[in-house]
Amino acid sequence: MQQNIHGIPLDWFIILSTTLFCIGVMGVLFRRNAIIIFMSIELMLNATNLLLVAFSAYHGDAAGQVFVFFTMAVAAAEIAVGLAILVVMYRNTKSVDIDVLNRLKG
Repeated sequence: MQQNIHGIPLDWFIILSTTLFCIGVMGVLFRRNAIIIFMSIELMLNATNLLLVAFSAYHGDAAGQVFVFFTMAVAAAEIAVGLAILVVMYRNTKSVDIDVLNRLKG
C-alpha cells in the first residue's frame, strides 16, 4: 500500500474522489433543478481537483496544484455566468426547472 506525505494511503483519495464524482454525475443526470445541476458540476470539479492535489503531493510535484488553481478560476467564471443565466431564466419563467426551458423551444 502506497503512502503519501501525511500517511494517508493514496487509494483513499482515489476512492473519495471517485465517490464524489459519481454523486455529481448522478445529480446532473437525475435532477431537474438548475441550481442543483450547477452544484453537481461543482462537486465533480472539486472531486477532480482533490485527485490532482493528492497525486501532486504523492509525487512531490507542484504542477498538479497549479493546474487546480486554474481549474478553480475557470469554475468560478462558469458559476458566475451560470447564475446570471439562472437569474434571467427565473425572471422570465418564475422557475429554475430545466423542463420549463424545454417548453420554451416550441
